[in-house]
Amino acid sequence: MKWVTRLYVHVDRTACPWLIRKFVDPQAEFIFVSPERIEDVTKKEKAIPFDTQGAELGHHEEECSFDAIIAKYKIMDPAVLELANIVRAADTAKPGIAEEGSGLSAIMTGLSIMSPNDEETVKKAAQVYEALYDFCRLRLIQRESKDELEKMDRKTRREFLQKKMM
Repeated sequence: MKWVTRLYVHVDRTACPWLIRKFVDPQAEFIFVSPERIEDVTKKEKAIPFDTQGAELGHHEEECSFDAIIAKYKIMDPAVLELANIVRAADTAKPGIAEEGSGLSAIMTGLSIMSPNDEETVKKAAQVYEALYDFCRLRLIQRESKDELEKMDRKTRREFLQKKMM
C-alpha cells in the first residue's frame, strides 16, 4: 500500500511509518508532499493519508496520528501502547504525559535537519523507534517483575531481563 503525508517530517510523521511497517503493512511505501497536494496524491496513487488535515489517521482531540493508527488497526501490543504515550508527549508538546517525550522531539529535530530528505529521516528514525519499543517492553517487564528483580544482584537482574526480552 501507499501512504501519503506532509513534507518535513518530525515526531508523528516518523513514528507512524515505523508503526505501519512493523504492525500494519511491512511493504508500505511513503509519499511526502506539500499539504495542498495531499488530496490529489491520495486519489492518483490510491494512497492512505495520515497526519494531515482532516485525515482519519490524523490528530483527534488529545490524540495524535500514531494513536489513530493504533485504534484503526487494533494494535493491542502493550509496548506499543506505552510507546504511544512517549510519541503523544513529544508530538503534542505535553511532556507531562511521558518524560521521554522532550528527548524524542529533540532527536527527531536533529534527524530531520541532518537528513537530506524525509525518506532518509524516516529510515534513520526507525532505529530510534525500535529502541524505544524495546525500552517500553523492558519497562513493562520490570514493572511486572518488580518484587523478583529487587532480590537479584545486577548481573542476575540483567540476565533475567535479557532472557525475558527474547
